[in-house]
Amino acid sequence: MKGDIRTHSASSSVFLYNSRSNNNVSRNFEEELQHEKIKPYTRKWETSVMDTIDELNLISKKVNSGSVGGCDVQHDVPAVFFSNGGYTGNVYHEFNDGIVPLYITSQHFKKKVVFVILEYHNWWIMKYGDILSRLSDFPPINFQGDNRTHCFTEAIVGLRIHDELTVDSSLMRGNKSIADFRNLLDKAYWPRIKGLIRDEERKAQEKLREQVSSSESSEASQQQYITIRQQVQENPMKKPKLVILSRSGSRAITNENLLVKMAKEIGFLVQVLKPDRTTEMAKIYRTLNASDVMIGVHGAAMTHFLFLRPGSVFIQVVPLGTTWAAETYYGEPARKLGLKYIGYQILPRESTLYEKYDKNDPILRDPTSINKKGWEYTKKIYLDSQNVMLDLRRFRKRLHRAYEYTLSKSKLSLQHQPM
Repeated sequence: MKGDIRTHSASSSVFLYNSRSNNNVSRNFEEELQHEKIKPYTRKWETSVMDTIDELNLISKKVNSGSVGGCDVQHDVPAVFFSNGGYTGNVYHEFNDGIVPLYITSQHFKKKVVFVILEYHNWWIMKYGDILSRLSDFPPINFQGDNRTHCFTEAIVGLRIHDELTVDSSLMRGNKSIADFRNLLDKAYWPRIKGLIRDEERKAQEKLREQVSSSESSEASQQQYITIRQQVQENPMKKPKLVILSRSGSRAITNENLLVKMAKEIGFLVQVLKPDRTTEMAKIYRTLNASDVMIGVHGAAMTHFLFLRPGSVFIQVVPLGTTWAAETYYGEPARKLGLKYIGYQILPRESTLYEKYDKNDPILRDPTSINKKGWEYTKKIYLDSQNVMLDLRRFRKRLHRAYEYTLSKSKLSLQHQPM
């Protein structure tokens, strides 16, 4: 939309006014030229979720010049309208249906844009504030919660979506890609990460001073001082770092403790990460951005592969009945980002479903036939009722491959460093 654009939240409308001369026309003449309805959410192909999205009226009118009321807020930059309804609350959908499309739609404005949000959630603003500040210089507007008339000269209503967790560079101005989106995440989270690092160093220094002051032996305290400084300053990346994204509830790895032990034996520095809805995104980003390998069982948390540095290894454990989804939603997008992707398809005996059903049951023998019955079957059986007991001897081969790949990559980067 371009022209005299005005919001009217009480009627869930956005008006575009076209002026006409006052010659021979009554003073309050208005002519509706066009009236469309739009639900500004990306999953147009999914009727069930689109039925839940708030609708917006787009109304174009021809009016007498001077007969339209004034603006409460006049903006000199464009607006992008979108909805935070639907599947918002699931991290995959937050990125796939929201954040990545928002980048696709608005990045060319170079932050000179205002976001107008339907079904506004304060927690979402808090969670993704770091990213939003890299896409817009202005605070977002809560469409339903702000009754003022906001006026714009240009607006885009709805977001563009390309594919699963990706950016199609052929459709972007300047051929921007998913790698450019990843660079934006880097810029978004590093200021906060630097703050976290400063806090940790300050706490370590305070601990150091306490130990030095309480120590009777000056020689011992000096040694403690050196040790703690080394812990603060040392690069912990001497060993390749492996992060396990741990699940509780369904699709958990039941022998995760043995997986950790095995990974350490191979030579990894291992960290188990259990993010929940309240975990700060910058903290998750910091952990994964500093890792060489990420392991996780198929599920929404795999969206965090976006936080890995290109060239890192992403191992996705693929439970029974999730082969297509694992490849489509995470495997293929991970390759597009430049990750070394390894899919580990579990065998029936590695699933807890193996204990519940006969060995010849189609649930174990032919998951595709079950999936064809509909999403409710897939969800109930394979997503909500299945855990994984890894065959560690079999999985060890993937870990070894990841370890060797990481070592060879770090040797290569050392060879290319300037002398």
